[in-house]
Amino acid sequence: MAKINFGGVEEDVVMREEFPLDKAREVLKNETIAIIGYGVQGPGQALNLRDNGFNVIVGQRKPSKSYDKAIADGFVEGETLFSIEEAAEKGTILFYLLSDAAQIAVWPTLKKHLTPGKTLYFSHGFAVTYSDQTGIIPPEDIDVVLVAPKGSGTSLRRMFLAGKGLNSSFAIHQDATGKAREKTIALGIGVGSGYLFETTFKKEVYSDLTGERGSLMGAIQGLFAAQYEVLRSKGHSPSEAFNETVEELTESLMPLVAENGMDWMYANCSTTAQRGALDWWKKFRDAVKPVMDDLYESVATGNEARLSIESNSKSDYREKLEEELAELRDSEMWQAGREVRKLRPRQ
Repeated sequence: MAKINFGGVEEDVVMREEFPLDKAREVLKNETIAIIGYGVQGPGQALNLRDNGFNVIVGQRKPSKSYDKAIADGFVEGETLFSIEEAAEKGTILFYLLSDAAQIAVWPTLKKHLTPGKTLYFSHGFAVTYSDQTGIIPPEDIDVVLVAPKGSGTSLRRMFLAGKGLNSSFAIHQDATGKAREKTIALGIGVGSGYLFETTFKKEVYSDLTGERGSLMGAIQGLFAAQYEVLRSKGHSPSEAFNETVEELTESLMPLVAENGMDWMYANCSTTAQRGALDWWKKFRDAVKPVMDDLYESVATGNEARLSIESNSKSDYREKLEEELAELRDSEMWQAGREVRKLRPRQ
């Protein structure tokens, strides 16, 4: 493992150069990787593994849109595409990539096929960390591992096709065979990771749930909405308010931050923007940090897991979800966004 200095803190990470794809193929040459679930993460990980030369099959409920998508992606019914139970029986490494709620429902079926020496793979620490709520307690005679790409399955696939990699965390929960670590790193390379950094199941889910509710999705939407509403209330047009709130950030500034860091972006904008950003960022940090503390505590106590499980288990979950998404979709800000996207220059 390579030692990398992250702002004065040294971490061990696995780079693709030190664990090349050929080595990963050798480690997993006798394995059958069964992708259980073909929804959010399933397609990206399955296709990347297949394109990288690994033996991949898919298990998915039929009939379903995800089953049809697997067929459209080239998996063949009866050869590389099966029911969940058939795939679980055939696979030696089971990628448990169903939604958290679906994992709870399918667990009794899957558990029957977790025979000694198999590997159970997760991309989220939720099920194992909150086992008191999920009931998911793996048998002791199997390997239980995690590779969590830091992004959506769509992003994982797009970056793979572009010759890039999406960074991933990895963790070993159980090592029954003595080979779990090597297999996990090989799987991380196989799914298309840029580099791999080690964590635990608990730390993965704590950071993931905090991030989703915080800066990645929840907080950013709240920040967008607050600024847009203030600008509109002061007489700015929808186009101006959206461009100054969302479009400039996503289309212009964030790519620069991703490439060079926030300090570089500050250094390469107008002096007026520099002064304002430097004067105000700590005020926003101080205002938001108590909310982040409350959020992390809610994650750590299991409250967020409970709310998620209870919500996802209700029969009308999809209908309620559509209502909540419609609130976003039909808001003036995101209606303005649709129009602004139509006006982007075509290549």
